[in-house]
Amino acid sequence: MAITNDLYGQFQRNRIHIATEQNEAEQVINNNQAFNKNNAHQQYQNNMVKTASPQELTLMLYNGLIKFLNLAKLGIEEKSIEKANNNINRSQDIIVEFMSTLDMNYEVSAGLMSLYDYMYTRLVEANLKKDKAILEEMLMFAEQLRDTWVQAMKLAKHQDVNK
Repeated sequence: MAITNDLYGQFQRNRIHIATEQNEAEQVINNNQAFNKNNAHQQYQNNMVKTASPQELTLMLYNGLIKFLNLAKLGIEEKSIEKANNNINRSQDIIVEFMSTLDMNYEVSAGLMSLYDYMYTRLVEANLKKDKAILEEMLMFAEQLRDTWVQAMKLAKHQDVNK
């Protein structure tokens, strides 16, 4: 009986060892698949940015701003200070990019600079206070700016076609 119990115990240990190795192998395979999928997605995004026109890049930035503002709101709702902070900072980075690339030779640029400055200041305040209402206000501005940009792109394209 002792031999049988000993053999059974050894069998169970081997079974657990094999199952553990299989789980580890599956985990490595899953991690590699996730890495390859993320890597492919990253390459696709890099190609999109490299081949986009300046107008399309601006649209991508507006869409990114909206995405990060929504993620920051979610971070506040989830009480994740880090998530809120990181996404507000990314939103601020986009606003800074808009400000630094603004061509001040156009009359509309002064108004946009004032709006971007206001948005940046409010984002700093939202980050300090973790204030969802401020983010909703900034989201409204970002969506209006994006929608206006889309309309401007359509008008420009229509004018190019009619030339």
